[in-house]
Amino acid sequence: MQTFEIKEDFLLDGKPVKLISGAIHYFRMTPGQWEDSLYNLKALGANTVETYIPWNLHEHIEGTYDFEDLKDIEAFVKLAQEIGLLVILRPSVYICAEWEFGGLPAWLLREKGMRLRSTDPRFMEKVRQYFSVLIPKLIPLQLTQGGPVIMMQIENEYGSYGMEKDYLRQTKQLMEEFGVDVPLFTSDGAWDEVLDAGTLIEEDIFVTGNFGSHSKENAQVMQNFMKRHGKKWPIMCMEYWDGWFNRWNEPIIKRDGQELATEVKDMLEVGSLNLYMFHGGTNFGFYNGCSARGVLDLPQVTSYDYDALLTEWGEPTEKYFHVQKAIKEVCPEVWQAEPRKKELMNLGTYPIKESVSLFATKDQMIQAQQAMYPLSMEEAGEGYGYMLYSVELKNYFHENKLKIVEASDRVQVYVDGKYQTTQYQETVGEELAINGQPDKKEISLDVLVENLGRVNYGFKLNSPTQSKGIRGGIMQDIHFHQGYRHYPLTLSESQLQAIDYTAGSNPQQPSFYRIEVELDTLGDTFIDCSDYGKGVVLVNGVNLGRYWEVGPIRSLYCPKEFLKKGHNEVVIFETEGREIKELHFSEKAIVD
Repeated sequence: MQTFEIKEDFLLDGKPVKLISGAIHYFRMTPGQWEDSLYNLKALGANTVETYIPWNLHEHIEGTYDFEDLKDIEAFVKLAQEIGLLVILRPSVYICAEWEFGGLPAWLLREKGMRLRSTDPRFMEKVRQYFSVLIPKLIPLQLTQGGPVIMMQIENEYGSYGMEKDYLRQTKQLMEEFGVDVPLFTSDGAWDEVLDAGTLIEEDIFVTGNFGSHSKENAQVMQNFMKRHGKKWPIMCMEYWDGWFNRWNEPIIKRDGQELATEVKDMLEVGSLNLYMFHGGTNFGFYNGCSARGVLDLPQVTSYDYDALLTEWGEPTEKYFHVQKAIKEVCPEVWQAEPRKKELMNLGTYPIKESVSLFATKDQMIQAQQAMYPLSMEEAGEGYGYMLYSVELKNYFHENKLKIVEASDRVQVYVDGKYQTTQYQETVGEELAINGQPDKKEISLDVLVENLGRVNYGFKLNSPTQSKGIRGGIMQDIHFHQGYRHYPLTLSESQLQAIDYTAGSNPQQPSFYRIEVELDTLGDTFIDCSDYGKGVVLVNGVNLGRYWEVGPIRSLYCPKEFLKKGHNEVVIFETEGREIKELHFSEKAIVD
């Protein structure tokens, strides 16, 4: 049985070891991609892989747990061990990771007034329930039980959010109660305020830092902090940022490979590091996160390429070879090899023959929920994707005022089936002038609200805006209207199967487009979305994620594992009234 200890050095079987690690998120790629990605990490010269574990992916619906397919954390860790890598796990309930709500499940928002990431007994009870299922799966994977896991994280960047040490203590106690006996750690930025607030150094919990440059200066801050607490631990950067994430309607962020390699070399000379990310992958489905800046929320793109050492689809970049060389210069004894390459395919162009308006098929797809006042997305459903609110207003046969009060995130208004406006953050709540039809006593109002992704970091984690849909209400004239039909649109398998493509086409309305694709060869590919407006693409029921004409990325990555030989069904949900006529595959990402 191997041993791992943290003394003045990391000790593996009693001998000093430098941890050279890379972050690979098993949940951001298909199991078919894991082996190449892990092999390429080993070939870089690394000896360790690190991953977060997102709570909202494994307990998407409260009390229902899923560890299948790309959620199979046990299979991922065992594969890493087979390839010869040690593993660092970060099962903390909050992960940030530019992931929806920082990994917290949307259903937590049903508990009004519950303070997240605190000792609020209601929150800690939910954490206990989740850990009682998750942690026992991780216990046999620990080094102490013959597995590869050498360390686990208690909380992530807590010093950038709170300072309640008792919350950290209670989380630590839960992990130990359920059987964790490898060393525990926290990770925070490298400055005194967050290290003071976010660590349990006074209880001998190992302290790591998160940064991506000024290696020696940041290492010195970490060292000084430890010294003040009487510790002589090794320096570990748990997130050595080698690139950055991207947001809609902003330029792609790039980092020079040679400059990174110089910094990595500096870091390895003074300690250990975990490259964040080694392979970024993809925010499939509705799991992209969102940045908070002042009053604005800035949602992140579907791709989590991160300008990492491997591309979104797993191809080694120029950066990979720069860093590989830097590692060899500092650690000449490491094993390195040529990385595996990735083939991409153009699978052709296919005409679209079927389409239907959401308004025409909504009642076949979804059993409407009736309520006097609007329900939030979390109250009426799972809290992800879209919610359609349908309302009948009295027609006063003159121009009427309409106002949507407190809604998140993106609101599209249709009056008698005709598009009226889109409101988002800065404009939600602005008054509209609407007119009914001269021959009808009622005005049909449809309001489609999209959750663009919950904030994953910072001061807005407990903000009311994290609850999606309409929170206030809809006002006609100057009174709140009553009487709503709610259609939670998650694009689940059952909803997709219930779409009636004969119910009536109207490309000016939010619409579904279905394409039948026959394939005799399979390969990783991209779907070209450059002629589309905004929406999502589903391949054989799998939600590839969101596209949006604002860029900077105008394609969606489709791994070959989502395709089948023979018959395939692709469904596009387009919300911008853009008529889609063809499905184009591409052998490359389409980026501004």
